[in-house]
Amino acid sequence: MKLELVERLDRLLPQTQCGQCGYDGCRPYAEAMARGEAGIDQCPPGGDDGASALAAVVGVPARPYDRARGECKPAMVAEIIERECIGCTKCITACPVDAIIGGPKLMHVVIDALCTGCELCIPPCPVDCIVMVAPAGEPAVSAKT
Repeated sequence: MKLELVERLDRLLPQTQCGQCGYDGCRPYAEAMARGEAGIDQCPPGGDDGASALAAVVGVPARPYDRARGECKPAMVAEIIERECIGCTKCITACPVDAIIGGPKLMHVVIDALCTGCELCIPPCPVDCIVMVAPAGEPAVSAKT
């Protein structure tokens, strides 16, 4: 496996670390593509444009991303509703990029600059206090998932 190819593929991926591609993050997916073990169409966050860019680097025909893996959504970040957070820490352990801080039985907060919008913090939250919102400076679109 050529390290240069892995680096190029990894730079094209959105770095959400969401796992929708079937791998534990963007780097393992890039490594699998470089080995010829994964297709270029497995990244919903990258969308069709991402799949086309990956195809160009790998040297295969472009094709749309696999919609069965999820939908391509606009950039979002997690936001914790303070008054509802019970401080369980389940979101902290679920976050693949350590974008959530807080302590047990204390309110948690998301560091927007680190959040990739992967939504992996939402399912383990027992009180449903996490919403996805547009990053600061972008149009206010809120989506409770």
